[in-house]
Amino acid sequence: MSNANLPGVVITGGSGRMGQMLISLVLASKDMKLAGIVERPGHPWVGQDLGTAMGGAPLGVLVGDDPDLVFAGASAVIDFTSPSATIAFSQAAAKAGCVHVIGTTGMTDEEIAQLAPAGKQIPIVRAGNMSLGVNLLMEVTKQVAAALDEDWDIEIVEAHHNQKVDAPSGTALMLGEAAADGRGVSLAEKSDRGRDGITGVREKGTIGFHAVRGGSVIGEHEVIFASAGERIKLTHLASDRSLFGNGALKAVLWGLQQGPGEYDMLDVLGLKS
Repeated sequence: MSNANLPGVVITGGSGRMGQMLISLVLASKDMKLAGIVERPGHPWVGQDLGTAMGGAPLGVLVGDDPDLVFAGASAVIDFTSPSATIAFSQAAAKAGCVHVIGTTGMTDEEIAQLAPAGKQIPIVRAGNMSLGVNLLMEVTKQVAAALDEDWDIEIVEAHHNQKVDAPSGTALMLGEAAADGRGVSLAEKSDRGRDGITGVREKGTIGFHAVRGGSVIGEHEVIFASAGERIKLTHLASDRSLFGNGALKAVLWGLQQGPGEYDMLDVLGLKS
Protein backbone atom coordinates (compact mmCIF):
# COMPACT_ATOMS: atom_id res chain seq x y z
CA MET A 1 0.00 0.00 0.00
CA SER A 2 1.39 3.43 -0.93
CA ASN A 3 1.63 6.15 1.67
CA ALA A 4 -1.10 8.05 -0.15
CA ASN A 5 -3.57 5.25 0.56
CA LEU A 6 -2.81 4.97 4.26
CA PRO A 7 -5.27 6.41 6.80
CA GLY A 8 -4.22 9.87 7.93
CA VAL A 9 -3.86 10.52 11.67
CA VAL A 10 -3.86 13.87 13.46
CA ILE A 11 -2.07 14.29 16.79
CA THR A 12 -3.37 16.92 19.20
CA GLY A 13 -1.00 18.63 21.63
CA GLY A 14 1.96 17.58 19.50
CA SER A 15 4.58 19.58 21.42
CA GLY A 16 4.12 17.69 24.69
CA ARG A 17 6.03 14.60 25.76
CA MET A 18 3.21 12.27 24.83
CA GLY A 19 2.48 14.20 21.64
CA GLN A 20 6.06 13.98 20.38
CA MET A 21 6.23 10.27 21.18
CA LEU A 22 2.98 9.69 19.25
CA ILE A 23 4.35 11.66 16.31
CA SER A 24 7.43 9.42 16.22
CA LEU A 25 5.31 6.25 16.35
CA VAL A 26 2.97 7.38 13.58
CA LEU A 27 5.88 8.46 11.37
CA ALA A 28 7.45 5.01 11.85
CA SER A 29 4.20 3.12 11.25
CA LYS A 30 3.57 1.14 8.05
CA ASP A 31 -0.19 1.22 8.69
CA MET A 32 -0.91 4.95 8.89
CA LYS A 33 0.51 8.34 8.01
CA LEU A 34 0.73 11.66 9.86
CA ALA A 35 -1.95 13.98 8.50
CA GLY A 36 -1.64 16.95 10.84
CA ILE A 37 -0.82 18.42 14.23
CA VAL A 38 -3.00 20.66 16.38
CA GLU A 39 -1.63 23.01 19.02
CA ARG A 40 -3.35 25.68 21.08
CA PRO A 41 -3.70 29.16 19.54
CA GLY A 42 -0.62 31.26 20.20
CA HIS A 43 1.72 28.29 20.58
CA PRO A 44 5.10 28.99 18.89
CA TRP A 45 4.79 25.86 16.74
CA VAL A 46 1.60 27.05 15.04
CA GLY A 47 2.18 27.83 11.36
CA GLN A 48 5.51 26.02 11.23
CA ASP A 49 6.40 22.79 9.49
CA LEU A 50 6.39 20.09 12.18
CA GLY A 51 9.90 18.88 11.40
CA THR A 52 11.28 22.41 11.66
CA ALA A 53 9.38 23.05 14.89
CA MET A 54 10.93 19.90 16.38
CA GLY A 55 14.41 21.04 15.36
CA GLY A 56 14.86 18.76 12.36
CA ALA A 57 14.28 18.61 8.61
CA PRO A 58 10.89 19.66 7.18
CA LEU A 59 8.28 16.89 7.11
CA GLY A 60 5.67 18.57 4.95
CA VAL A 61 3.17 18.65 7.83
CA LEU A 62 2.08 22.03 9.15
CA VAL A 63 1.09 22.67 12.75
CA GLY A 64 -2.34 24.28 12.98
CA ASP A 65 -4.56 25.67 15.71
CA ASP A 66 -7.98 25.14 14.09
CA PRO A 67 -9.13 21.53 14.57
CA ASP A 68 -11.90 21.91 11.98
CA LEU A 69 -9.30 22.67 9.32
CA VAL A 70 -6.67 20.16 10.46
CA PHE A 71 -9.13 17.27 10.94
CA ALA A 72 -10.69 17.75 7.50
CA GLY A 73 -9.72 14.82 5.31
CA ALA A 74 -8.07 12.87 8.14
CA SER A 75 -9.21 9.39 9.19
CA ALA A 76 -8.45 9.54 12.91
CA VAL A 77 -7.40 11.80 15.77
CA ILE A 78 -5.23 10.73 18.71
CA ASP A 79 -5.84 12.96 21.69
CA PHE A 80 -3.93 13.00 25.01
CA THR A 81 -4.69 16.57 26.10
CA SER A 82 -7.05 18.04 28.71
CA PRO A 83 -10.73 17.37 29.42
CA SER A 84 -12.01 20.68 28.04
CA ALA A 85 -9.86 20.38 24.90
CA THR A 86 -10.93 16.76 24.39
CA ILE A 87 -14.62 17.70 24.47
CA ALA A 88 -14.03 20.34 21.79
CA PHE A 89 -11.93 17.92 19.73
CA SER A 90 -14.73 15.32 19.88
CA GLN A 91 -17.10 17.80 18.28
CA ALA A 92 -14.58 18.63 15.55
CA ALA A 93 -13.84 14.93 14.98
CA ALA A 94 -17.55 14.20 14.59
CA LYS A 95 -17.86 17.02 12.07
CA ALA A 96 -14.91 15.61 10.07
CA GLY A 97 -16.00 11.96 10.42
CA CYS A 98 -12.76 10.95 12.18
CA VAL A 99 -12.22 8.14 14.65
CA HIS A 100 -11.42 9.83 17.99
CA VAL A 101 -8.93 7.95 20.19
CA ILE A 102 -8.82 9.56 23.64
CA GLY A 103 -6.11 8.98 26.23
CA THR A 104 -6.92 12.14 28.19
CA THR A 105 -7.18 11.52 31.94
CA GLY A 106 -8.88 13.43 34.75
CA MET A 107 -12.27 13.63 33.02
CA THR A 108 -15.30 13.85 35.30
CA ASP A 109 -18.48 11.89 34.65
CA GLU A 110 -20.09 15.11 33.45
CA GLU A 111 -17.26 15.75 31.00
CA ILE A 112 -17.36 12.18 29.72
CA ALA A 113 -21.11 12.56 29.16
CA GLN A 114 -20.39 15.48 26.82
CA LEU A 115 -18.68 13.04 24.43
CA ALA A 116 -21.96 11.19 23.85
CA PRO A 117 -23.25 13.34 20.95
CA ALA A 118 -20.03 12.72 18.99
CA GLY A 119 -20.19 9.02 19.84
CA LYS A 120 -23.47 8.81 17.96
CA GLN A 121 -21.69 9.93 14.79
CA ILE A 122 -18.19 8.46 15.00
CA PRO A 123 -16.27 5.70 16.81
CA ILE A 124 -14.73 7.04 20.05
CA VAL A 125 -12.17 4.87 21.84
CA ARG A 126 -11.48 6.30 25.30
CA ALA A 127 -9.30 4.76 27.99
CA GLY A 128 -7.46 6.03 31.04
CA ASN A 129 -4.66 3.68 30.04
CA MET A 130 -4.05 2.06 26.66
CA SER A 131 -1.50 -0.58 27.63
CA LEU A 132 -2.26 -4.27 27.15
CA GLY A 133 -0.85 -5.11 30.59
CA VAL A 134 -3.02 -2.61 32.44
CA ASN A 135 -6.17 -3.77 30.70
CA LEU A 136 -5.36 -7.36 31.59
CA LEU A 137 -4.78 -6.18 35.18
CA MET A 138 -8.26 -4.63 35.15
CA GLU A 139 -9.83 -7.96 34.23
CA VAL A 140 -7.83 -9.83 36.89
CA THR A 141 -8.76 -7.19 39.49
CA LYS A 142 -12.43 -7.60 38.65
CA GLN A 143 -12.23 -11.37 38.97
CA VAL A 144 -10.34 -11.29 42.27
CA ALA A 145 -12.74 -8.71 43.72
CA ALA A 146 -15.67 -10.89 42.71
CA ALA A 147 -14.12 -13.91 44.42
CA LEU A 148 -13.35 -12.18 47.73
CA ASP A 149 -15.90 -10.74 50.17
CA GLU A 150 -15.75 -7.52 52.20
CA ASP A 151 -13.45 -9.14 54.76
CA TRP A 152 -10.80 -8.31 52.15
CA ASP A 153 -9.99 -4.60 52.05
CA ILE A 154 -9.08 -3.13 48.66
CA GLU A 155 -6.44 -0.42 48.33
CA ILE A 156 -5.11 1.05 45.07
CA VAL A 157 -1.70 2.75 45.10
CA GLU A 158 -0.40 4.65 42.06
CA ALA A 159 2.82 6.56 41.37
CA HIS A 160 3.59 9.04 38.58
CA HIS A 161 6.04 11.80 37.67
CA ASN A 162 5.92 15.17 39.41
CA GLN A 163 4.34 16.95 36.43
CA LYS A 164 1.10 14.94 36.45
CA VAL A 165 -1.81 17.26 37.25
CA ASP A 166 -4.62 14.84 38.14
CA ALA A 167 -5.01 12.37 41.00
CA PRO A 168 -5.93 9.58 41.35
CA SER A 169 -4.68 8.65 37.92
CA GLY A 170 -7.13 7.60 35.25
CA THR A 171 -5.67 4.10 35.44
CA ALA A 172 -6.19 3.93 39.22
CA LEU A 173 -9.82 4.92 38.73
CA MET A 174 -10.19 2.26 36.02
CA LEU A 175 -8.84 -0.32 38.46
CA GLY A 176 -11.20 0.99 41.12
CA GLU A 177 -14.13 0.64 38.74
CA ALA A 178 -13.04 -2.91 37.93
CA ALA A 179 -12.88 -3.79 41.64
CA ALA A 180 -16.25 -2.18 42.31
CA ASP A 181 -17.76 -3.97 39.33
CA GLY A 182 -16.44 -7.27 40.63
CA ARG A 183 -18.00 -6.55 44.01
CA GLY A 184 -21.26 -5.41 42.45
CA VAL A 185 -21.09 -1.98 44.10
CA SER A 186 -20.82 1.66 42.99
CA LEU A 187 -17.30 3.12 43.10
CA ALA A 188 -18.78 6.57 43.68
CA GLU A 189 -20.34 5.29 46.91
CA LYS A 190 -17.40 3.16 48.07
CA SER A 191 -14.40 5.28 47.06
CA ASP A 192 -12.12 6.54 49.87
CA ARG A 193 -9.66 9.07 48.50
CA GLY A 194 -8.49 11.07 51.50
CA ARG A 195 -7.17 10.13 54.92
CA ASP A 196 -5.64 12.76 57.15
CA GLY A 197 -5.67 13.17 60.91
CA ILE A 198 -7.88 11.10 63.18
CA THR A 199 -9.97 9.34 60.57
CA GLY A 200 -11.31 6.50 62.65
CA VAL A 201 -11.07 2.85 61.62
CA ARG A 202 -11.23 1.85 57.98
CA GLU A 203 -14.82 1.58 56.77
CA LYS A 204 -15.56 -1.97 55.67
CA GLY A 205 -16.17 -2.43 51.95
CA THR A 206 -14.52 0.81 50.80
CA ILE A 207 -11.94 1.03 48.02
CA GLY A 208 -8.99 3.22 49.00
CA PHE A 209 -6.82 5.31 46.67
CA HIS A 210 -3.32 6.68 47.25
CA ALA A 211 -1.34 8.88 44.83
CA VAL A 212 2.45 9.23 44.84
CA ARG A 213 4.07 12.00 42.76
CA GLY A 214 7.80 12.32 42.21
CA GLY A 215 10.66 12.46 39.75
CA SER A 216 10.15 10.94 36.33
CA VAL A 217 8.05 7.89 37.24
CA ILE A 218 6.12 6.89 34.09
CA GLY A 219 3.45 4.89 35.87
CA GLU A 220 3.15 2.30 38.63
CA HIS A 221 -0.13 0.77 39.84
CA GLU A 222 -0.76 -1.72 42.61
CA VAL A 223 -4.05 -3.25 43.72
CA ILE A 224 -3.86 -4.65 47.26
CA PHE A 225 -6.40 -7.11 48.67
CA ALA A 226 -5.78 -7.42 52.43
CA SER A 227 -7.50 -9.58 55.00
CA ALA A 228 -6.60 -10.84 58.46
CA GLY A 229 -3.29 -12.60 58.05
CA GLU A 230 -2.77 -12.41 54.29
CA ARG A 231 -2.48 -10.03 51.32
CA ILE A 232 -2.70 -10.32 47.55
CA LYS A 233 -0.87 -7.70 45.45
CA LEU A 234 -1.47 -7.17 41.73
CA THR A 235 1.11 -4.84 40.17
CA HIS A 236 1.80 -3.18 36.82
CA LEU A 237 4.98 -1.15 36.17
CA ALA A 238 5.41 0.99 33.05
CA SER A 239 9.03 1.65 32.07
CA ASP A 240 8.51 3.00 28.55
CA ARG A 241 5.91 5.61 27.59
CA SER A 242 5.69 4.17 24.08
CA LEU A 243 3.54 1.30 25.36
CA PHE A 244 0.67 3.81 25.73
CA GLY A 245 1.29 5.15 22.23
CA ASN A 246 1.37 1.69 20.69
CA GLY A 247 -1.98 1.01 22.32
CA ALA A 248 -3.36 4.23 20.84
CA LEU A 249 -2.22 3.22 17.33
CA LYS A 250 -3.83 -0.19 17.82
CA ALA A 251 -7.03 1.62 18.85
CA VAL A 252 -6.93 3.72 15.66
CA LEU A 253 -6.71 0.69 13.39
CA TRP A 254 -9.47 -1.09 15.32
CA GLY A 255 -11.67 2.01 15.39
CA LEU A 256 -11.45 2.43 11.62
CA GLN A 257 -13.34 -0.87 11.31
CA GLN A 258 -16.15 0.10 13.72
CA GLY A 259 -19.41 1.97 13.47
CA PRO A 260 -20.31 4.96 15.66
CA GLY A 261 -20.21 4.34 19.39
CA GLU A 262 -18.19 4.75 22.58
CA TYR A 263 -15.59 2.04 23.14
CA ASP A 264 -12.62 1.33 25.38
CA MET A 265 -9.41 -0.73 25.21
CA LEU A 266 -11.15 -3.85 26.47
CA ASP A 267 -13.20 -3.68 23.26
CA VAL A 268 -10.06 -3.14 21.17
CA LEU A 269 -8.25 -6.05 22.80
CA GLY A 270 -11.26 -8.36 22.77
CA LEU A 271 -11.29 -8.60 26.57
CA LYS A 272 -14.81 -7.37 27.20
CA SER A 273 -16.53 -9.84 29.50
